Amino acid sequence: MIHDTVLAALRPLLAAEARAELPGDGHADLEQAVWLRLLERVDSQGPPPDLAAWLIAAVRAEARRHRRTADHERPYAGEPVADEPAATDPEHRALTRERARALHSAVRRLPGRCPRLIGALLSPEDLTYREIAGELGISQGSLGPERSRCLGCLRRILPAEVAPRGRRGKG
Repeated sequence: MIHDTVLAALRPLLAAEARAELPGDGHADLEQAVWLRLLERVDSQGPPPDLAAWLIAAVRAEARRHRRTADHERPYAGEPVADEPAATDPEHRALTRERARALHSAVRRLPGRCPRLIGALLSPEDLTYREIAGELGISQGSLGPERSRCLGCLRRILPAEVAPRGRRGKG
């Protein structure tokens, strides 16, 4: 097992590497994902021989994974913003309700505790991570990676329920 003082000493290295790989937003989720990978590694194989080198490699691998998935998460072009006049249009309101219905239907079909987690994130009460973690009975630090897994499942379910996109390379 890795001693707490070793983890405390590695925390600044991890934070610096995460900020260097993902400047701006996202580095906190990256740090959590690397800590989770380290815990999984220690449980299955024991601690890596060179912990600092492993940590740097893990940060880079997680950052690559993050950038790959971020490339696929783009808003649809022409999607009306809530402040626009189209928000008062009956057709727009009907489409918005239908999208919400499809989303909630897909969330109900998610595995494990994903329906409760995504439901809490979509809640109009705007719950904090601490409140969500308490409600689900899990640690606050594992919410980011758990949220990522659940959103990945949701992305795989939703394409079948939304209008198909055009072919790649075609407008």
